[in-house]
Amino acid sequence: MNTKAAVLHKMKLGRPYSDSNPLKIEQLTLDDPGFNEVVVKIKAAGLCHSDLSVIDGNRPRPLPMALGHEAAGVVIALGKGVKKLSLGDHVVFAFLPSCGTCSYCHTGRAALCEPGAEANGKGTLLGGHQRIHNKGDYYYHHLGVSGFAELAVASVDSLVKIDQEIPFEIAALFGCAVMTGVGAVVNTAQLKFGESILIVGLGGVGLSAILGAKAAGASNIIVADLNPQKRAKGLELGADDYIGKPFEPKELILRIKNILTKTIKTDQKRIIEFENVKIDLNKLLIIKNKKEFKINNTEKIILEKMINNPGNTFSRESIGQLINLDKERSIDVIITRLRKKIEIDPKNPKFLQTIRGAGYVLWIE
Repeated sequence: MNTKAAVLHKMKLGRPYSDSNPLKIEQLTLDDPGFNEVVVKIKAAGLCHSDLSVIDGNRPRPLPMALGHEAAGVVIALGKGVKKLSLGDHVVFAFLPSCGTCSYCHTGRAALCEPGAEANGKGTLLGGHQRIHNKGDYYYHHLGVSGFAELAVASVDSLVKIDQEIPFEIAALFGCAVMTGVGAVVNTAQLKFGESILIVGLGGVGLSAILGAKAAGASNIIVADLNPQKRAKGLELGADDYIGKPFEPKELILRIKNILTKTIKTDQKRIIEFENVKIDLNKLLIIKNKKEFKINNTEKIILEKMINNPGNTFSRESIGQLINLDKERSIDVIITRLRKKIEIDPKNPKFLQTIRGAGYVLWIE
């Protein structure tokens, strides 16, 4: 079986890489899948900074190696003994295979699988084999994936079956960026419900960490990045506030205290119902037509102000001062997010309306 793949023959080539061309597209041969292995037709692959770390030599690997470790695709061939997957299954790769038998796997810490880590270091599949070659010269596998290719042979224990409705370009990100970011919050930081968190750096992993923090019930999510577009994206995904990099620890503490001060108010309305909508600021919930939507701390601050001042128009500037945000686009993103949770038809809002040239108003009876 033949495939095209991006192959690295030498690390630490000079930049720019557009001139040195460290990756070569080669026509390679795949061996038939062995025991508990399958062939996957790659449908989407992500370029991760870990790939760059191999290219620039910061993460040395045996060479030549077919790169790529963040990918998703369709199973098109089965080796002997395969029981977990079937032909036509949609799968996402996990960059660290889980043997299922070592002490770490048995105690629910599959990310620390010792046989998986050993195979990755040697550039083989979990079973210790190499299945890629060029006229008999065998190439190494990148973290058991080698996803920068048309086809890949992989261990079943490096794959997770997914619903066929999930787009491949989204599924591929779960193979590294999402599970790394969410895992850092849930497993490493062990964030508890109601705690605050600072996420530094808003690449794929950092943005995924925001999602993990929201899922864990963080009360305040603060993000830091040099890039204003990334900071805006962080707010769009649910962050409550941001600070620029570099920052002083004192600044961070003051920003957190400022957010907390604005949320500790007991003399104002906390629960309100209108038509088929219920806003419960105590539980950080909006219930619309019996469906629950979580709200973050920034959304709570805005809603609390509007609920206690119904019919009053709030300019973008005043909202920005309320939540320590001076980017109009970011404020618009937050309002759009709230409309999706409150309105029956967010594109034609009935309650949270825009007053052209003035700002936003919440109309409730």
